[in-house]
Amino acid sequence: MTSIASTPESTSTSALLFRVGGTVFGADGADVRELIPLGEVTRLPGAPAFVRGLINVRGTIVTILDLGVRLDSSAVPATEGSILLVRHRDRLVGIVVDEVADVRQLDVDASGASQAAGELVRGVATLDGTPVVVLDLGALIRQVLLS
Repeated sequence: MTSIASTPESTSTSALLFRVGGTVFGADGADVRELIPLGEVTRLPGAPAFVRGLINVRGTIVTILDLGVRLDSSAVPATEGSILLVRHRDRLVGIVVDEVADVRQLDVDASGASQAAGELVRGVATLDGTPVVVLDLGALIRQVLLS
């Protein structure tokens, strides 16, 4: 299980765990509405590289973001993986990840969050000796939609 002891700066959360590149990330499980396989995405001319494009999910047009490219601009866009469908206000946004691993209870240490990460990181946890960077998907989507 997790190895971070509860401190005043840590909170327990049910987190969806996923991999991007070689890094394990987590996000609040309540943020993710659905998982779908990565398929064909219609590219938007002039959009930043991390905005993969648009897909149609049961009649709803969804903007797709590539998390790997967003976090590392030199990364190659994923060709396989999954899309996390996240509701943000009245919009549905998809986030491409390499692999979805599990849903686990994590004790997130908020003191590990960095202002340099642009408020994308909620904190850090450790699961079976592996560090897990817990992201704020809402903050990621707000940054992209406002940029």
